[in-house]
Amino acid sequence: MKEYKIGQLRNVALLAHGSAGKTSLAEAMLFDTGAISRLGRVGEGNTVADFDEEEIRRGISLNTAVIPCEWNGYKLNVLDTPGYMDFVGEVKGAIHVVESVLIVLDAVGGVEVGTELVWGYADERNLPRMVFINKMDRENANFERVLQMLSEKFEARFIPIQLPIGQESSFQGVVDLVGMRAYLGSEGKQGEIPSQVQGEIDDYRLQLIEAAAESDDELIEKYFDQGELSEEELRRGVKAGVVDRTIVPVLCGSATQNIGIQALLDAVALYMPSPLDAPPILARGLATNEEVPLETSEAGPLAALVWKTLADPYVGKLTYFRVYSGAMESDSRVFNARRGEEERLGQLYCLRGKEQIPVNKVSAGDMGGVAKLSGVSTGDTLCDKDHPILLPAPEFPSPIFDVAVAPKTKADSAKMGAALTRLCEEDPTLHWRQEPSTRQVILSGMGEAHVDIAVRRLESKFGVSVETSTPKVPYRETVTRTAHAQYRHKKQTGGAGQFAEVHVRIEPLPRDSGFEYVWEVFGGAISSSFMPSIEKGVKQVMEQGVIAGYPVVDVKLAVVDGKEHPVDSKDIAFQIAGREVFKLAMQKAGPVLLEPIMNVVITVPEQYMGDVLGDLNTKRARVQGMDQQRGWSIVTAQVPLAEMQRYATDLRSITQGRGYFTMTLSHYEEVPAHIAQEIIDAAKREAGK
Repeated sequence: MKEYKIGQLRNVALLAHGSAGKTSLAEAMLFDTGAISRLGRVGEGNTVADFDEEEIRRGISLNTAVIPCEWNGYKLNVLDTPGYMDFVGEVKGAIHVVESVLIVLDAVGGVEVGTELVWGYADERNLPRMVFINKMDRENANFERVLQMLSEKFEARFIPIQLPIGQESSFQGVVDLVGMRAYLGSEGKQGEIPSQVQGEIDDYRLQLIEAAAESDDELIEKYFDQGELSEEELRRGVKAGVVDRTIVPVLCGSATQNIGIQALLDAVALYMPSPLDAPPILARGLATNEEVPLETSEAGPLAALVWKTLADPYVGKLTYFRVYSGAMESDSRVFNARRGEEERLGQLYCLRGKEQIPVNKVSAGDMGGVAKLSGVSTGDTLCDKDHPILLPAPEFPSPIFDVAVAPKTKADSAKMGAALTRLCEEDPTLHWRQEPSTRQVILSGMGEAHVDIAVRRLESKFGVSVETSTPKVPYRETVTRTAHAQYRHKKQTGGAGQFAEVHVRIEPLPRDSGFEYVWEVFGGAISSSFMPSIEKGVKQVMEQGVIAGYPVVDVKLAVVDGKEHPVDSKDIAFQIAGREVFKLAMQKAGPVLLEPIMNVVITVPEQYMGDVLGDLNTKRARVQGMDQQRGWSIVTAQVPLAEMQRYATDLRSITQGRGYFTMTLSHYEEVPAHIAQEIIDAAKREAGK
């Protein structure tokens, strides 16, 4: 693949609701640019972008694929992102490294749930965008209706720069309103504009000319003077409007029939911003800790961001990067600013789906890949050692859906931790941890499908089989009042015996105080040398719990008295006495269970507000506040974790997939008595198995 100047590069993310046809569109773009000789189909599992075996099995995109297309002297780095919202991390990573987005809509479904969400993600980064109305050949396809939906849903000025020639089964091409040409059939042959669309053209062409003129002072003067703009001036005006985000051009076509795709490629090359058109990115200089604006230039110091990592079964770890300044070269050294270490680069690649095309250099504004950088993670900055800087990394949402995972065999047990770590490196929206209070390994993701696919990948990629279950809630145990207890341990067998007597006082402590252990023995009733032995016995019980098997927290234990034997008292005797006296003291001190209470922020369209509040009332929630923002309702509440274990699935069901939420730990508080008794009974049943 030849080298391109920065002004000839276009970095574009394809965003859409699931099944709008992004992958088919990427495939058609590759076909029309000559990169492939046969048009693959998602249903047949032979597209360039969907190469993962799980993607082929399900028929949906799960990863962002890089699809570079060379077209009329331009290189278009097209990033095909997943449409299913469980894989939002892939979408966020892609949006972070592009200058523009192409929103793909289904000509029948129009603006759908996922469309609204990805539009919001593009808004977060103020990215210029275009809209492509796909599947114009489908039954009930309607260009006008989708255009109207766009105007109703989003605050933007939508300007069609193409109109369809026919629709549904009679869809045969598009009219380019800028050049006033028709592009017909899958070859995109130029032809005369058919008479049946001539009547619609005048209104849309006038809108286009006015929008193009308003984006440039010079053009608006000419338009007022002469009432017309040349084709070249129209192009200039449209590009200025796209870059300034004052207009959103709307195009149409059919990816599977390959109609309108060449005209779309022209539009991306002509109107989407190059890296030179984007504002300078602000990096942080490590030497000065100050923000440094980075100009996109090959002459500048190297600055590249790792935006994705992939565990490839053949080449090991594959690192995807975007160069913002300078150039990366094969067989060179770079500095990892996060780790403060040098990394040795091998062969660099231009990535096209799973294909790795060797290149000598990846310059500023472009994207590439490199294999076997074991110490590099998503979000890392690769730079010159003499100019250490940190680029802003993508911000990924926190996981909201947990499962407990357990290895199926001993062999799986040995490999599980390392495999989970590699899996989570690949996908920053997956996390795993060991929960000490429940002695479970927890895998967290963005939803049921996300975690299910992660578990399948554990097996297919890393050869680790696991079983999943709903995680236990990490309850805790504590006491509510002061109590005293004593215990004598006496064991006489042939030979040396064991003897220890311990008297204690237990007291509740304020929440999150931990454990306090004090020695109040006077007069040498017990030697202070046995103080650690008693504490060791107590801590064994605290880990295992007294009433339901959960860790004990927020208690103060004072050893106040006891007895010892000159011969039979030893370390093990006082450990046992400490263990047993603590159990007795806990039982007398009003033991209770504590449960985690979560801060939850739920965002839903206004029409679902009542249903969401009604559902929260069944979950022991305390609603803290409600807010309205542009047709969305935002509910903040505190809810016990026990009630939120499967809320990701519940909320999707209530809001038809349009609601989302975030959840963080707030504090622990006492479990209501009737619920606590159920938990204690369940723990006893499990212990008795």
